[in-house]
Order: sequence, then structure tokens, then C-alpha cells
Amino acid sequence: MHVKKGDNVMIIAGKDKGKSGKILRAFPKEGRVIVDGMNVRKMHKKATKSTEKGSIVERSLPIHASNVKLVK
Repeated sequence: MHVKKGDNVMIIAGKDKGKSGKILRAFPKEGRVIVDGMNVRKMHKKATKSTEKGSIVERSLPIHASNVKLVK
């Protein structure tokens, strides 16, 4: 894989095309990376205890490594 954790990258394909950010996590076996603030989706979090409430949280999901390019 041509990028690693901590690299600054630019998204070259998808809905976040043209935006740049820092790689938070890399998954070399799957060929995917998580970029800070990119590919954000809303997910429903189920209540785990009777005292807690469920909520909607935003998470950054992995992007294929071929859709990012290294920026210096």
C-alpha cells in the first residue's frame, strides 16, 4: 500500500473528491484507509443499558486506498 497512518492525503474519487485529510487508520490486508472527517456516515447506536439512551453518531468509514493520493 502506498500510504500509511499519519500521511496527509487527498481524495481523488467519490463524494469527497478534492478534499484532503490525515489518515487515522490503515487496513493493509483490505487495502483501505480511514481519513479524518471523510466518508462520514450516520449510524444508530443502540442503548446498552436501561439507563442509557440510543443515539445517532457520525463515523468515518474506510475508503479504498486507490481513491487517495499522497499530498506533501
